[in-house]
Amino acid sequence: MKAGYFKLYFLLLILLLFFSSTAIGRSRPIASIPFKMSGTYIVVQTSINGGPLLDLIFDTGVRHTIITELYKEDSINIQLEKRQAIHGLGEGKSVYALVSSNNELSLGKQQLHDKNIYVIEEDIFGLSAQNGRKINGLLGNSIMENHVVEVNYTASRLRFYHSEGFTPPCNYISCPLLIENNKIYLTMTMLDEHGQSRTIKMLIDSGAQLNAWFKTSKGDHLPKRKVKARIGEGFSGEIRGHLARIPRICLEDYCFQNPIVAFPDSSTISEIYLNSDRDGTIGSELLARFNYFIDMDKKMLYIKPNGNYKADFNYNITGIEIIKSQYPFQQFEVVHLWDDSPAMKAGVQLNDVLLTINGSEINRLSLSEVRGLFRRPSRTPLTILIRRNNQALELKVDMRDQLAIIDD
Repeated sequence: MKAGYFKLYFLLLILLLFFSSTAIGRSRPIASIPFKMSGTYIVVQTSINGGPLLDLIFDTGVRHTIITELYKEDSINIQLEKRQAIHGLGEGKSVYALVSSNNELSLGKQQLHDKNIYVIEEDIFGLSAQNGRKINGLLGNSIMENHVVEVNYTASRLRFYHSEGFTPPCNYISCPLLIENNKIYLTMTMLDEHGQSRTIKMLIDSGAQLNAWFKTSKGDHLPKRKVKARIGEGFSGEIRGHLARIPRICLEDYCFQNPIVAFPDSSTISEIYLNSDRDGTIGSELLARFNYFIDMDKKMLYIKPNGNYKADFNYNITGIEIIKSQYPFQQFEVVHLWDDSPAMKAGVQLNDVLLTINGSEINRLSLSEVRGLFRRPSRTPLTILIRRNNQALELKVDMRDQLAIIDD
């Protein structure tokens, strides 16, 4: 009996020590909200003032919640107070939004008070069409006020913690943050093609679907191997530039060799950005390689690599940008073509409708699956069947990687 009691006592002691040790360095969340991925975007269901759930992209690059598009089943109960211009990247006309203050946001059980809502007068982003699913807008970084927020891609969860007394898990690396004008920056290091290592100041922007972009000016020299690209859409219009590889970029102890990054044309970046001390932005494709905690109060970021960490860096080799339009029926439609791209050289045109890829119908594929085929390098051309003016045309698109690493 004594031996049995001793074994039981010893087992309980081991369990107690185990659970105590796992609890050290870990705070308990006060709310845990599931999210879904759209490409590398985080999409969170959010209610405004108790209304129907809206699908919003978690965007650390903007301050406030921005509504870009509402459907018949959507509604928001807000008091609009003023009209305000919104400025950002891109080359084009100004964008205006109607502003509402003192609103309540509900993310699962998490209630956030006194939040501003911006309703854009004209949907310039087309987020729903671009993502192949309903997207109502952007969820800005103001939701992180007075809280620590965990972004866990492995569990597909946003978790909120009390700022006071928060302690990150012991297996996360800490990175100091800079908070300026409600923007979140961090310091990284990069190695350029000339072998020069330098420290860079980068905006953290989970709403930018790219690895990173770097600002350029007239005197800057881009890497020799590059491709023309349409980098995205900013509040002030289209952002054009180039994609290229740089030798290395590091976030604390974590370094990426030969990542593909963007260099926007200086004409598509406003003077505000060109004259700032900001070197560029890290986007969702790089951020998604880590699980992380953001503590804006203590100005700290805590990171840990996840299952995406070692994924290959790739890009849209074809230069075809498509949406999955819904009306009059679902179809994959070409909405942008990159200049001098393999698709443009093959004869693809705007408004072409994709029917098959390599002989297989694509109606059952998701938008991200089709885009994935455009990012897969091959020595064999991609055979696509398109419809143009009620005529079917077969085209062959060169899929050789123009940014492939070539050993000297």
